[in-house]
Amino acid sequence: MPVKVTLDVLLAMRKRKAREVAEEIGLSETQLSLLRTGKVKGMRFDTLAKLCYVLECSPADILDYERDAADLSGGEG
Repeated sequence: MPVKVTLDVLLAMRKRKAREVAEEIGLSETQLSLLRTGKVKGMRFDTLAKLCYVLECSPADILDYERDAADLSGGEG
């Protein structure tokens, strides 16, 4: 998947513990861990907004995109 979650990098740059951030935004540590490791297929916009608020960032700081022509064909090369 060309969209990557870079939350781990941002947490390290901000010197924030995932446990504390999860508590602040109302997610379980397990849910935040799944986001951090990229083991999810999607994220709710309200969750993204909460992360941006507490980490003082923009969505582009949490998500990265690697251009892939397969995105135009529905995922099939």
